[in-house]
Amino acid sequence: MSNGNGRVAGKVALVTGAGSGLGKCFSQMLVAEGARVVMTDIDGDAVSAAAAEIGDAAYALTHDVTGEARWEEVVAEAVSHFGGLHVLVNNAGIGPFGSVEETDFATWKKVHEIDLDGVFLGCKYALTAMAESCRDQKIGGSIINISSIAGIIASGNMIAYNSAKAAVRHLSKSMALHCARKGYPIRCNSVHPAFVDTPILDQDWGQNLSRDERLQKLGRQLPLGNVGKPEDIGYAVVYLASDESAFMTGAEM
Repeated sequence: MSNGNGRVAGKVALVTGAGSGLGKCFSQMLVAEGARVVMTDIDGDAVSAAAAEIGDAAYALTHDVTGEARWEEVVAEAVSHFGGLHVLVNNAGIGPFGSVEETDFATWKKVHEIDLDGVFLGCKYALTAMAESCRDQKIGGSIINISSIAGIIASGNMIAYNSAKAAVRHLSKSMALHCARKGYPIRCNSVHPAFVDTPILDQDWGQNLSRDERLQKLGRQLPLGNVGKPEDIGYAVVYLASDESAFMTGAEM
């Protein structure tokens, strides 16, 4: 999974939605490259188990990303436990299907609350702690917001997800400009994966397809003909968290 060269050695990262899938993979890869990681998830048991697999370099917290007060607590606990905060990976999200006619207002609001508001709150409440840690410890900071290819290319049957993920893209650019103008040593970029083999693909698509059939169908929509692995996205996150991307901000991958 990693060559262990310490590409993010000395950095402390906070990864949301880290109990499974992409977030768990990101955490494993960041630790393998020398970081210490605070892993959060609304499923406390899952994230505790995931952190236990990694060891002492990982610390688990139960965390609903839609809770403003909880974000303040999580950031404070991250700084207290590991002595600083340099990297934020806003990964937690949901991706229900539904066209404009099929999606009720409650679902629309829930998707935006998790996929967009959660990212806003993370950026807002981690920023001060990150700026202080990065300046005091002379370590470059990075905010990495996980959007989606659906935030760039729309589909007719995921209207709420398309909207929220597109907003994350521009939120990230606004964050990048703000940090630059304030002189904060923090960059902000967004990551836009296509289909990746994670538990989010286990949801019922209403098409009576097996999981393998769903993966094959999705793969046929991609230029390389196959669905990605979590590690494929993880390498992009490690790059953005590292100083290798020190001249990159306000961009999307």
